[in-house]
Amino acid sequence: MSATPESPSRSTVTEREARQVAEAAREQDWRKPSFAKELFLGRFRLDLIHPHPLPAGEDAERGEEFLAKLRDFCETRIDGALIDREACIPDEVVTGLKEIGAFGMKIDTKYGGLGLTQVYYNKALALVGSASPAIGALLSAHQSIGVPQPLKMFGTQEQKDTFLPRCARTDISAFLLTEPDVGSDPARLATTAVPDGDAYVLDGVKLWTTNGVVADLLVVMARVPKSEGHRGGITAFVVEADSEGITVENRNAFMGLRGLENGVTRFHRVRVPAAHRIGEEGQGLKIALTTLNTGRLSLPAMCVGAGKWCLKIAREWSAAREQWGKPVALHEAVGSKIAFIAATTFALEAVLDLSSQMADENRNDIRIEAALAKLYGSEMAWLMADELVQIRGGRGFETADSLRERGERAVPAEQILRDLRINRIFEGSTEIMHLLIAREAVDAHLSVAGDLIDPEKTLGDKARAGANAGLFYAKWLPKLVAGPGQLPRTYGEFKHGIDLSPHLRYVERAARRLARSTFYAMSRWQGRMETKQGFLGRIVDIGAELFAMSAACVRAELLRTRGENGREAYQLADAFCRQSRVRVEELFDRLWTNTDDIDHKVVKGVLSGTYTWLEQGIVDPSGDGPWIADAAPGPSTRKNRHRPIRSHPVPRPS
Repeated sequence: MSATPESPSRSTVTEREARQVAEAAREQDWRKPSFAKELFLGRFRLDLIHPHPLPAGEDAERGEEFLAKLRDFCETRIDGALIDREACIPDEVVTGLKEIGAFGMKIDTKYGGLGLTQVYYNKALALVGSASPAIGALLSAHQSIGVPQPLKMFGTQEQKDTFLPRCARTDISAFLLTEPDVGSDPARLATTAVPDGDAYVLDGVKLWTTNGVVADLLVVMARVPKSEGHRGGITAFVVEADSEGITVENRNAFMGLRGLENGVTRFHRVRVPAAHRIGEEGQGLKIALTTLNTGRLSLPAMCVGAGKWCLKIAREWSAAREQWGKPVALHEAVGSKIAFIAATTFALEAVLDLSSQMADENRNDIRIEAALAKLYGSEMAWLMADELVQIRGGRGFETADSLRERGERAVPAEQILRDLRINRIFEGSTEIMHLLIAREAVDAHLSVAGDLIDPEKTLGDKARAGANAGLFYAKWLPKLVAGPGQLPRTYGEFKHGIDLSPHLRYVERAARRLARSTFYAMSRWQGRMETKQGFLGRIVDIGAELFAMSAACVRAELLRTRGENGREAYQLADAFCRQSRVRVEELFDRLWTNTDDIDHKVVKGVLSGTYTWLEQGIVDPSGDGPWIADAAPGPSTRKNRHRPIRSHPVPRPS
């Protein structure tokens, strides 16, 4: 937004103010145990995840019944290649998904939904996402972060009665937070909601509104000015997408997910009834973050589906393709890639199912587990797709249409690579996820010692914090010296032919090592700890690997006890843990041996123009124009691209 007397420049938001806004949106308390939180504190609480929790029989029966119906729909009604080619999901496909209840998977049956558990909702997303990742994104944005989930958690009964039946069967919803100059820094949010009698008047521009082009209902985050009778702050609203003053100004196009109905939405003096406000004023960000605690699980669900497909194609292709007298799979250079895909797919599904079932049971706090699942799933799925392209060679780089035209199987390997790339950015980029998880991981430390490093605290505050910290660390630090991971027979119940107990002992030892490293870093850098993003990222990545190893072992034991490919599951868990341990050791080494400092110096040189000579000898094809589009409030001057999908398809705009 341009700086004007009425609209001050967003750059006036200081770094400290931005942190305060983000901190205020956090859930401050830990009312339930968290396996991952304990892991970062050096406590391996296997009892929180083992034995593996299971869905109730009736939940499983209902879920399996819908999966069968959805599979038939995917196989007979969805043409993923067509969606990618034409960059649009056919209206009749969307209508068909509504008819089978796919838009109400997570909505309670009393509102007309299917009432699926998180486990089966994620299985459904993995299935439909394998047919078309764009459709997976459509359904996920509608239910995981769109209107249904925040209303389920924070809506009034009247709001639930009004909107949930619509979302279950007829209406598509979208979530609008991001703005042209606001991503993960909500302190700069510029869209306003000014109280006016029994309504609010919205003005502003929202960017990357997934489903926004076709949505019927919107969840909009806007800033309410503080005034008499209004506490103000970032607030959530349910908004009718066809309200006067709303214009979808652009349908954005992307490298992947080419059927995504994602746009730019402008609000100009849009009246929203106060009854459509979700929660209280100022609770918008907390509502968004709390919704994402489980909403983030939709992304790793589709990553699991992608991993399964990558494994299937890698297996079939590498058995058929021969080089130097034998199938390429039997050449170690290719075989190691296939082993990585197989073991990682097993681990990702283990992480997803475990996190989802814990979400269903609601007995654990899974905010870190869900964030780790999103982070780890998006990164590893991208690597698996990249390895599949490499295994396929030139055919991996060739489009499915081109392969078909010359008489070969139309394998969309390059498409899955394009489609998966956004998951490292969606719903919190990898870099932001590192910081978010790191903040939760050190919460216990900041709770007892945070005032010691806060420059605004008084000497008295610091003295009290010092006393509290002394008591906490006197009890905590000695427990990091030794643990059950040093006893050779610990976790012996995980030995059945193949022995997984050494991996669990490794996780226990590594968790204590991780906690010691974190404590040492906090002691060393104190208030500067938050600037050490490279270090924090590696800490989180180690935690993600340890969580995945734990989940893989627990899942293998579950499958063994149920007689479901138990030996094979143990083999995959063993392979994954061995691969993961190599990565963990590398990450531990890089905590203290890295190029972070010199990298920072180079970056400062780049920004100051020191190396512009290095850019000579090219032409820049990007053209002119501002880096960030102007988002000043006001009426729209562009054609409205909004096209709601009704029972009878409407013509697509030109």
